Amino acid sequence: MDTIAVVVVGDSMWPTLRDGDTFQAVPYSNQAINVGDVVVFNDPTHTSRMCVKRVVYVKSEGLFVEGDNPDPTASTDSHNYGLVSYDLLIGMKR
Repeated sequence: MDTIAVVVVGDSMWPTLRDGDTFQAVPYSNQAINVGDVVVFNDPTHTSRMCVKRVVYVKSEGLFVEGDNPDPTASTDSHNYGLVSYDLLIGMKR
């Protein structure tokens, strides 16, 4: 299976991922998503932008995601835009 190269921009996933880090993501194709997974998805408010966040809880209608940065102002996430729809998922960090 081909992977997707992802470049991190910003500090929302610090200290796990830092600005400028790169990683490989497995394309999402209906595989199970679990709490703790790091997912790549199209930003629900700006679909031309990709986001990288950690899954905090899973519901049938979407995923609640947050950045790892302990500073609550360092991440725009589900606290701001709500659940992330499965159709916005691009991939999962390996």
